[in-house]
Amino acid sequence: MTSCVDHMLDMELASPLGERILVPTQLLYRSQDPLAVQLLFQDGLQGLVPWVFARDLLAAGTRTLSGDGDVQVWPDGFGREALLHLLPSSPHGSAHLTTPLPAIERWLHCTYQLVPAAREIEALDLETHLAQFLDGAT
Repeated sequence: MTSCVDHMLDMELASPLGERILVPTQLLYRSQDPLAVQLLFQDGLQGLVPWVFARDLLAAGTRTLSGDGDVQVWPDGFGREALLHLLPSSPHGSAHLTTPLPAIERWLHCTYQLVPAAREIEALDLETHLAQFLDGAT
């Protein structure tokens, strides 16, 4: 049984000087962590830089401005030319990334085929997560 859905794509990073830099990005969804999505950015200096946030935030961001914390997502345009804007931020700074919206929508569709929204809690292995948490607390 498939337990993850991944996809490689290029995101465009808008630099402070207005340059557009292509950032190879892996989209990763695992059924073992059904509420989260991971974006793994290829950084020439640090290797893979992961960013983890809620799958429902990304899905909502394909339709309207979503997120009021360290990740904001919103669509721009229509049809094949539509873009998805992603604005992750941290104490170290923020980035403004764009990528084709249809590619994100197709990938999200695959994640919902693996674990439908109504079944996320069933797929969440709470006992394992709790054991890992308690092991770390001792």
